[in-house]
Amino acid sequence: MSASAPAVRPGAAGVAVRAAFALYLAILVGIPLAAVVHRGTANGAGAVWDAVSAPAAADALIRTLWTAALVAAVNAVMGTATAWVLVRMRFPGRSLLSALVDLPFAIPTLVAGVMLVLLFGPQEPLGGWMQSNGFPIAFASPGIVLALAFVTLPFVVRAVEPVLVELDPAEEEAAETLGASPWTVFRRVTFPALRPAIAYGTVQSFARGLAEFGSIIVISGNIPFRTLTAPVLVFSEVEGGRPDVAASVSVVLLALAILMALAARGLRREAGSHV
Repeated sequence: MSASAPAVRPGAAGVAVRAAFALYLAILVGIPLAAVVHRGTANGAGAVWDAVSAPAAADALIRTLWTAALVAAVNAVMGTATAWVLVRMRFPGRSLLSALVDLPFAIPTLVAGVMLVLLFGPQEPLGGWMQSNGFPIAFASPGIVLALAFVTLPFVVRAVEPVLVELDPAEEEAAETLGASPWTVFRRVTFPALRPAIAYGTVQSFARGLAEFGSIIVISGNIPFRTLTAPVLVFSEVEGGRPDVAASVSVVLLALAILMALAARGLRREAGSHV
């Protein structure tokens, strides 16, 4: 067993680099977050509770939570299936499909909202037909879910894909040789290895869904008690001259974001270095 490497004390240059990096993070992240927390909690916890428990705010927060959770659950299943197809199957157009998975990272989310409105808007052929049959997409909850599904598509796929690539197929082949069905092989052999990566990608999807603004403000219509989400509510409160209320709601979203970041970090450590 090799001895562990001795700790090396950083020189003056190393200390300067660390200080510059810490200052950069403080200016870019720490100070703005501290300003939001200070403004949101300046009038005490009671003011925060009053802001988030107001009917419109509570409804927006609940809608944000359930739509993000629903999309994260869908991504856990469909993202894993997509990663499986990309890794385990060879077919024409595979490279194009892989590129399409990353497309939500490349285009502004505002553009995603515009695309959905052009497809599912009540004045468009498909959207008008669906609305006339009692299933509206644009300016309704299904539009929010579709927008979140679009912007969070890559997270589970890209978390699971490298784990599948590195997975040794020998155990799966041994289980098949012993007569296990494909579903049993996946459930008993493959899925346990993928579970941390799936969970990591799912948490990322949920966190991203909580924060989505650009596509939602276009596709949802921002109707209180029907399609208003928490990030759009924050924007509306700022525009309406109520920054204290906006800051209070932002504190709740920030707390959720920190919890999701900690959960994702733990899951990433469990999944190993592949994600």
